[in-house]
Amino acid sequence: METFVSDRVGRTFILKLVQGEDLLGSVERLIREERIENAVVVSGIATFDRSRLHMISTTGYPAEVYIDEKTDVPLEVVSVEGFICDGQPHLHCTISDRNGAYAGHLLEGCRILYLGELVIQELLGLDIHRHLTEKGVNHIYPKEH
Repeated sequence: METFVSDRVGRTFILKLVQGEDLLGSVERLIREERIENAVVVSGIATFDRSRLHMISTTGYPAEVYIDEKTDVPLEVVSVEGFICDGQPHLHCTISDRNGAYAGHLLEGCRILYLGELVIQELLGLDIHRHLTEKGVNHIYPKEH
């Protein structure tokens, strides 16, 4: 286990999304426009009419994945959570429909149906970045790594 400590918090962003907007694309735009380096998604709720989630399908290396896509179906977004590291978002999402709940890594193509609301808290004092391990996993490391 390794620990990284933010010694203070910065700005709090409340992101309001409306019908037709892409959730991940909107978060990436906020990161660029506000020059956010490190942050945590404190809360995220929404409705989608399209979703694209990336999910693992094996327990070995290299990890194999599949993309679960739902189109033209009303979806309730139960939660969006994750971390922004060195300006790169890594977000996961839990959605539900009439048949059950689904969760995975959020990809572009998750389109807002009625509304979306995210609260993002900036973390200051972290000197970290993501780097692929020899097994192809994108871990967090100190920037000098």
